[in-house]
Amino acid sequence: MIVHLDTSFLIRALSSGSAEDRRLRLWLRDGAVLAVSAICWAEFLCGPVGEEALDLATRLLGQPLPFEAADAAMAAHLFNLAGRRRGSLTDCMLAATAVAAGARLATSDAADFRRFEPAGLAIVTA
Repeated sequence: MIVHLDTSFLIRALSSGSAEDRRLRLWLRDGAVLAVSAICWAEFLCGPVGEEALDLATRLLGQPLPFEAADAAMAAHLFNLAGRRRGSLTDCMLAATAVAAGARLATSDAADFRRFEPAGLAIVTA
């Protein structure tokens, strides 16, 4: 299973004992492939984020996946399908990278992403 983390999930997963932390540990135990997009990584780095959390996230996730031209086209498609909602482009970009990778999107804000399910987005929560 491939799981892309969105920023809300990543931040909460780094908090020991959170529901997201427990879910992340289960995925790691079960051998899931975990990743984040460069979009998520940029949001995460906006912080505040401490060195310890940054080091842990880097060890767990490796290099963020790039945001490619095809991802941009899919994000624009999702943006238009979702009614061109102001402030939703980043969510469209995160969803697009997960759909393109055939990954599930782990989020703590599932309501923000439900509108992309008809386009093929699979959502998982803690």
